[in-house]
Amino acid sequence: SEGTTFQLIFSQTAEKSAENVNRRNLDEYRGKGQRVLVVDDVDIQRKLASKMLKSLGYEPQAVPSGEAAVELLKKEDFELVILDMIMHPGMNGRETYAAIMEFKPHQKAIIASGMAETEDVAKVQAMGAGQFANKPYTIEELAAAGKKALASLPPKRIEHETGIMECTRLASGTGQGVHQV
Repeated sequence: SEGTTFQLIFSQTAEKSAENVNRRNLDEYRGKGQRVLVVDDVDIQRKLASKMLKSLGYEPQAVPSGEAAVELLKKEDFELVILDMIMHPGMNGRETYAAIMEFKPHQKAIIASGMAETEDVAKVQAMGAGQFANKPYTIEELAAAGKKALASLPPKRIEHETGIMECTRLASGTGQGVHQV
């Protein structure tokens, strides 16, 4: 029988190949069971972030508000907080991070927002949060931000206006070495 033969090539194979490459690249960004607190007022965002984090080897827990994050962090420790900047009602991301810094001045965080970097984002980064993830973020972006945030030095508490003093003991053990941060 005569006729024309068509060969159809679907992109699924190419996509699977690219996915495998991305998954292999993710291996260098995998967590080691670190606890990560996801703070977002949007349920689906909390679920997506938690699912991505779990697949990356982290132990995620999620809360729907800044107030809930502050209360939980008063009772439990997390190596990293992923904090949405715009949350309604209640505390926004900047207010939440400022409250956290009052009792956990070395808390590492990633700031997440669907908006471009704003003045509030800059203020939170100046407080020590560091990483910014533009939503919707991919698993690769989240993995890279998480690794970079966890590898960074802890935030420094800077409060010149209030004159908060931090005391350190010198190696000699004299107890001297009071300095203003």
